[in-house]
Amino acid sequence: MANFTLDDVRQRTYKARDAWWTVLLVDPLASRLVKFTANRTRVTPNQLTVGALVLGLAAGACFAVASWPWLLAGALLYHLSFTLDCMDGKIARLKGTGSVFGAWLDYIFDRVRVLACAIALMAGQYAATGNAAYIWTAVAVVFLDMLRYMDALEIYKVRTQMRTKLNAARAEARALERAAQRANGEVSGEDEDLRSAEALAEDPEADLENRVVGDDPTIATLQQGFNRQFPWYARIRNVLMAGRIRPHLISGIEFQMGVFIVAPVAAAIVPGAIIPVVAASAAGLLAFELVIIYKFWLSSRDYSRSLAKLNAKIETYRAALPDDQEVTVGSAG
Repeated sequence: MANFTLDDVRQRTYKARDAWWTVLLVDPLASRLVKFTANRTRVTPNQLTVGALVLGLAAGACFAVASWPWLLAGALLYHLSFTLDCMDGKIARLKGTGSVFGAWLDYIFDRVRVLACAIALMAGQYAATGNAAYIWTAVAVVFLDMLRYMDALEIYKVRTQMRTKLNAARAEARALERAAQRANGEVSGEDEDLRSAEALAEDPEADLENRVVGDDPTIATLQQGFNRQFPWYARIRNVLMAGRIRPHLISGIEFQMGVFIVAPVAAAIVPGAIIPVVAASAAGLLAFELVIIYKFWLSSRDYSRSLAKLNAKIETYRAALPDDQEVTVGSAG
């Protein structure tokens, strides 16, 4: 059997930045369960993923009953389901047993859990009250969950494309610069304009969520425009980062917890509280999504300016080369 310590678990599995719900309410328990599971059992990440789905479906069954004891039981089961869902990734990172199929399975089962619990929770309330607003609330929950994850995947894909294209342009500019300097008998030196363009190399808002604490990355910024307009943001971000909490305070995770934990608990105390709590959670999610879209728009402007600067350098260096000299480099796009 393995002999992982709790510090091993924290250093190798805690994300450098995560949702506040995960950091404060899940990781303290999940890390200890991961330590026990990794050292004492042969449970695999995919088995934990399946277990998380089973607990999620059990939570949905409780929600469907609609009475207050079952709402509380459903909320507890959903939290345990999410804890198992966090454990599968931690076990995979700790043991190096992650797989492409496992990541796919985790994503699909997460969506199935949300769909099943949304339908069960709202159907149970509709059966108990006859209020058709619960049906539309279920539709809204599923739609917002889908929108959040589709938007995140698309932004991540586009950011990756932006960095790839900038890196290609930067490499081409450097190769042409050196060739032009050699042709003119000059000594190669560092180009300030090229160095300034490298600020677009990474995006801490997206990339840190794929890093763990032990990586201790040195991060550049892709959001120069946003930081210039809102200088106070960096101070808040740094305070939150000290506790591994990302500034995106209401993400898909907090939205789910608001709908499937906070709302049922509130309804067990105050009947009819589900729709107001879900509405508040949805408003928070949309507000922070708009901030992400705004930051992405500013990043795209920074990207366009930097790419234009690099392309101008490329043309300048090409013009400085002798007509009979060619340099083989990648396309700047």
